[in-house]
Amino acid sequence: MSGTANRIQAEGVIKNIIREIVQECASRGEGVSETLVAFIVKAVVLEPQNDFQVDRVLASDDVKRLIDLCVRRLLDNKSSSLDTIKMQVYFDMNYTTRDEFLTEHRRVLETRLQPILREITDNRASSKDELESLYRKIVSSVLLRSGLGSPTDISVVREATAALQSVFPQTELGNFLSLSKRDKDRQLIELTQIVTGIRLFNKECGKGGEGIDNLPAILNEAIPATLKEIQQQTDDAIDSSEKFIAVLDTMTTLSQKQLSKDATKHKVQESMINSRQLELYLNILSNDVRQSAHEVEELLSQFKARLDQLKTTIQNKTAVPTAQVYPQFMHLATIWFGFQDEMVLLSVLSNILYSLEPYTLNSKELLADEAIRKCLMKVSIVTDKQRLQTNNGGVVVQPEERNAEGIWYYQDTTKNFDKLPLMYKGKS
Repeated sequence: MSGTANRIQAEGVIKNIIREIVQECASRGEGVSETLVAFIVKAVVLEPQNDFQVDRVLASDDVKRLIDLCVRRLLDNKSSSLDTIKMQVYFDMNYTTRDEFLTEHRRVLETRLQPILREITDNRASSKDELESLYRKIVSSVLLRSGLGSPTDISVVREATAALQSVFPQTELGNFLSLSKRDKDRQLIELTQIVTGIRLFNKECGKGGEGIDNLPAILNEAIPATLKEIQQQTDDAIDSSEKFIAVLDTMTTLSQKQLSKDATKHKVQESMINSRQLELYLNILSNDVRQSAHEVEELLSQFKARLDQLKTTIQNKTAVPTAQVYPQFMHLATIWFGFQDEMVLLSVLSNILYSLEPYTLNSKELLADEAIRKCLMKVSIVTDKQRLQTNNGGVVVQPEERNAEGIWYYQDTTKNFDKLPLMYKGKS
């Protein structure tokens, strides 16, 4: 059998194993995802003590043993190691970079708009009633795309219709219908931006704003609150890690009889890793929220400047050339859409933040173990900061024989050593 055929056969076996494990766990009252199971299967197969031969197809006895090992691990609800794996799978499935997320968010939004957009661009209205219906659909599409109020709210629809009529009266529908589909789509986007800009400007002037939330104010309140919560959870995670490390350092001098059955060295190690993993993810979320804070600050500055420019352009004038004012309305709308992006992004990051907590409960429970607490009362806990300060004065001892590739730099022989872009825990 060829290598390709072997690989296909092996993949088929693994898929069947994953399905069997999912079903077995479900039959025992534990729902697990195929993604989590796949992660566990890989981990179990690669663990040397399990003695699986990864270079050949698993025999039936091996398959049965693999399923049994995986099911037992997945049903161990007291395992901090399993919690950490679940946390990793959850984060991997739900977190992405802000650029990737916003791109996907906009794609989803456009997909949801497609039904009404097709009704508009494919429309062949000719009678008065048909044209009025088409115009109402255009108003609805503008509201849905802008996100400024509900298309079922009469006051919002009335305000949006008035703004649309000022730039695109119903008499223009004939010209619109004669356009190609691409040009219709382009004009609908432009109309959305102009109408959105008009409504935002009118709100600033106290002449409207139905259904428009004060996003800058909401963000300026929500971002600091989210950062505060992340910092609190980060401090707790670091504190837990430091305590687990202190316990591990002490365990070398304690017999297991002095500890509870739950406070084994292995469990403490697993819980320490769990806390460190949480800390890493919290740092990622914190960086993203701080980036949002920076973006909101920039957007707010642009928003105020554009409003001031519009006021200067329009003030005390009965008529203003569209070439002067429409681009400004469109820019104002673009800035506002930026605020909307940050709102959605902050909501997602907050959901991820609060979804991580359940994966730390076993570690917290172990930290509350009576034997662990007694142990901590007798030791001096060294913080990460203290440990770093202590190690800063250390000297790296170079082995006589070393196979590692790369260049070694020493503090006493390297010029500007303190300016080298060194990294610790993924942070420079």
